Amino acid sequence: MSWLTLGELIHTTLVFATAIIFASLGGVFSEKSGVTNLGLEGLMVFGAFAAGVGGFYAEQAGLGGTSAAWVGVLSAAVFGILVSLIHAVASITFKADQVISGIVINFLAAGSTLYMVKLLFEGDGDTGRIQGFSEISIPYLVDIPIAGKAFFQAYPTTYLAILLVIIGYFTLYKTPFGLRLRSVGEHPGAADTVGIKVNRLRYIGVMISGALAGIGGATITLTTTNMFSHNTVSGQGYIAIAAMIFGKWNPLGAFGAAVFFGFSQAIRNYVQLFAWSQSIPQEIIFMLPYLLTIIVLVAAVGRSRAPAALGQLYDPSKR
Repeated sequence: MSWLTLGELIHTTLVFATAIIFASLGGVFSEKSGVTNLGLEGLMVFGAFAAGVGGFYAEQAGLGGTSAAWVGVLSAAVFGILVSLIHAVASITFKADQVISGIVINFLAAGSTLYMVKLLFEGDGDTGRIQGFSEISIPYLVDIPIAGKAFFQAYPTTYLAILLVIIGYFTLYKTPFGLRLRSVGEHPGAADTVGIKVNRLRYIGVMISGALAGIGGATITLTTTNMFSHNTVSGQGYIAIAAMIFGKWNPLGAFGAAVFFGFSQAIRNYVQLFAWSQSIPQEIIFMLPYLLTIIVLVAAVGRSRAPAALGQLYDPSKR
């Protein structure tokens, strides 16, 4: 592998990792508050749908450049928050099983987004192509051998994802809000006794999760596919859950795990450049990222400590 190809491989890794970074970071906020969120896949699908529709109609309204794409990102964040409220109301207010509620979000996303696309686009199965984002090159730094192509020529959403990981870590571990959020995920009864509103903070955690997962779905629509269809997300939300667990519910750990899974998807593309890969069934090559996800999850079981009150319903009257 040439040095140029190595730089391109790292660059492709970050492209694939970006959506997983957003979604896994969102999952960290939800589960740190004590609410299990297996609906990341569905939230990403809703976000990808909202970005495709929002970006399309923004372009139709005459917005040029990347303005329409940013409208798509904003639409995805808002849509993600609204859908996450379904999960929050069901699991926090009505004390429904959090696992089942998350799975319902996934099923709801799969069917409703396809129906809405067909409804809005005269029976078509996708939104049609939109402009999306273009890569941004940082002057001078992009000319550095290997590192320039790898790190200093990227989509704006990649830079945003890295920035939010830093902000997320600082928020969770260096601010009073983060301390309170983590406390309701570890020991909600104790948090309640000192005046912390447990259910309010859990709502906030789930809503942050919805916004970030929605943006994660939007990055796929606005960078790699430039349209939304039923298979745009294709299991990235489940990989984000694995990244969150493998990263030990820590924003920096989730980032590292997301990059690893992004690499597994990038290497899938580069394996096909070698002659020896022609003897391997294509199905095996395309299965590689998901196979690695399963292996990592099995390896992480028993080694990662989830928040102590994760998945536990809280009733203030029974503290």
